[in-house]
Amino acid sequence: MEICAGAMFMRMVLGLDVYLATIVLLTITGIYTITGGFAAVVYTNTLHAGIMVLGSVLLTGFAFKEVGGYRQLLNNYLNAKPSIIREGNWTAKPECYLPRLDSFHIFRDPITGDLPWPGIVFGVSIISLYYWCSNQIFVQRCLAGKNLSHVKGGCVLCGYLKLLPMFVIVMPGMISRILYPEKVACVVPSECEKHCGVRAGCSSMAYPVLVKELLPRGVRGLMLAALLASLMSSLTSIFNSASALFTMDIYTQMRPTATEKELMVTGRLEFYT
Repeated sequence: MEICAGAMFMRMVLGLDVYLATIVLLTITGIYTITGGFAAVVYTNTLHAGIMVLGSVLLTGFAFKEVGGYRQLLNNYLNAKPSIIREGNWTAKPECYLPRLDSFHIFRDPITGDLPWPGIVFGVSIISLYYWCSNQIFVQRCLAGKNLSHVKGGCVLCGYLKLLPMFVIVMPGMISRILYPEKVACVVPSECEKHCGVRAGCSSMAYPVLVKELLPRGVRGLMLAALLASLMSSLTSIFNSASALFTMDIYTQMRPTATEKELMVTGRLEFYT
């Protein structure tokens, strides 16, 4: 998913071919991860996190200023729909292009809701508990902590940072639909392909469109760096964790007498493959 999103983003902003963008993204990410190992992943992710938070907060400020504030977001979002809803003899169904009436509700109807409240309470909570507390990507970082106090402090800090996405990612994305409904909310396949190169829809490009169209030149560069940083951080974390799992859980069973240097080289070769 991260590779696809990064390639589409680079295609929209830099005009690169999707396949070329994918090769460039993987090459840059691979070079500094293979040469630097886990330490490079941790340091670059720390730098990326600062850039992402700063850039997202700046974009949120510009977005709310452009839309007219939170009240205007509430008033205008439900009317944010594209003007082109038919092609030839085919006409899109209203539910395909109209925002849901419960868009601003977290707990939605258990029968008609697209994300019913029982799923939020009993489903998402269990999945989140697994993802944030036992996923290899995060466990690996906790095990690499300097001491237990550092690990606890890092977990608390991450918990507070997780409060931000609703305000700096979700709401700017909704504002993007209000400001650019023809691009973000397109429903006719030919229109979507024209705007983002994907016939299924361009909703995934809501945030990059806001960056490209709204921000001034200097701030736009910061946000482009933040978006690419977030994509690269996700890729390095996943690749490095997969490499560590193979090296420590599988390769050590195949070669119990492997030295530390051999394990390090194996891990980096596994990442490359």
